[in-house]
Amino acid sequence: MFQRLFIANRGEVAVRIARTCDAIGLVPVFGVSAADRDAPYLRGRETVLLGPSRASESYLDPVRLVQAAIQSGCSALHPGWGFLSESSRFARLVEQHGLTFVGPPADVMAQMGCKIPAKQAMREAGLEVIPGSAGTLKNFSEAQQVADKVGYPVLIKADRGGGGRGMRVAETPAELKRAYEDAIAEAASAFGDSRVYLEKLMQAGRHVEIQLMADRYGHVVHLGERDCTIQRNHQKLLEESPAPTLSQAERTRTLEAAVSATRRMGYVGAGTMEFLLDPEGTLRFMEMNTRLQVEHGVTEMRCGLDLVDTQLRVAAGQKLPFSQSQIELSGHVIECRINAEDPEDDFRPVPGVVRRFVAPSFEGVRVDTHIASGSEISPFYDSLLCKLLTFGATRREAAQRMSRALSELVVEGVSTTASMHAAVVRSESFLFGSYHTGMIPGWRAQDLEAEPGGHSEDATPDGRISET
Repeated sequence: MFQRLFIANRGEVAVRIARTCDAIGLVPVFGVSAADRDAPYLRGRETVLLGPSRASESYLDPVRLVQAAIQSGCSALHPGWGFLSESSRFARLVEQHGLTFVGPPADVMAQMGCKIPAKQAMREAGLEVIPGSAGTLKNFSEAQQVADKVGYPVLIKADRGGGGRGMRVAETPAELKRAYEDAIAEAASAFGDSRVYLEKLMQAGRHVEIQLMADRYGHVVHLGERDCTIQRNHQKLLEESPAPTLSQAERTRTLEAAVSATRRMGYVGAGTMEFLLDPEGTLRFMEMNTRLQVEHGVTEMRCGLDLVDTQLRVAAGQKLPFSQSQIELSGHVIECRINAEDPEDDFRPVPGVVRRFVAPSFEGVRVDTHIASGSEISPFYDSLLCKLLTFGATRREAAQRMSRALSELVVEGVSTTASMHAAVVRSESFLFGSYHTGMIPGWRAQDLEAEPGGHSEDATPDGRISET
């Protein structure tokens, strides 16, 4: 195992990684920007100043990160999630300088970073994919032909996209050319790669993802699935596990296929396959995230494992410390991402100083955060304040505990999205599972009568999700 680990990230991400380092006796070294150097979570910690506040000159500068890791005597680097965590070029640079990159091999990361090769690999492994172009589009004429074949509405998506960027919807043939041109322009600007492809827009669907872990000796396991359907602008707001509207037959089939596909590609470390559950109940592969997810805590609470610890052991060359048969998933977990945003003002980010912060503390609740009373929420970075997670023997119990956790959370000084989350978890639409990726159940003038995404064998005849 390593002795010193460089954390190439910030905020809640860095705090989460450091928590495991402390538990296993590994020294964490934090790379920080000028905006973060006085953050409360860094007090008493070893830090290296990367550069100015802007991410492009600090957390997104691969050379500065590698230099800082080497100069601080670290032998391994953890990218966390976000920033450069899925950059195969960064992974190669880390490895070229004799450091261990806590993540998959750079060549595998590069393959999964391009959506078309990733979809082809998953199709060969027996996973269903969303209908669309076989590769990137050569020109607008090909886009027209594919759209006519799969039927409208369609999505034009960047081959190297992510976070909802480089993505445009065309509801009709008349909208296709504008969507095609806009997607190309944004893809080139955001990712330096203008290639795009086309998919059928699957309406009334649900977003489901599978957590995977693999070592370099061919051992691969899954740790169940999570439902991440509730989103805004393609950004997840609430996650839960198990997925409440997924049939057991489809769950079993896809989990097994995902493990097989992961083994075939020679994957190492933590990874997440993302799927769309269509209205017919079939999981269709969308993409693979070659890192640990923001919402990994949901899985940790169900299986009782520390996924960061497993990541580090695998990166150090150890075998997975558990087999598939040893993984026990129990209960139900819900996570709410609380951001410094004003939900009453179109979720406008609200930077500022948190005058008072009090986290809920009772049985079945977990709070992952980097803030404390007096923390400054910078305008330079993501506005995440904390993640609230609640465990229950049933989905309803987890939801009730989340409602309590939200009511006990105290954040003074900045607006937060807690009120929106409270409305969601207390709504009949959420409790009955009557929602899809195009809506936020229980919040304002959402179309609560919209067709729910997916069919569930665990649903009662009136659509209410059973307490299994």
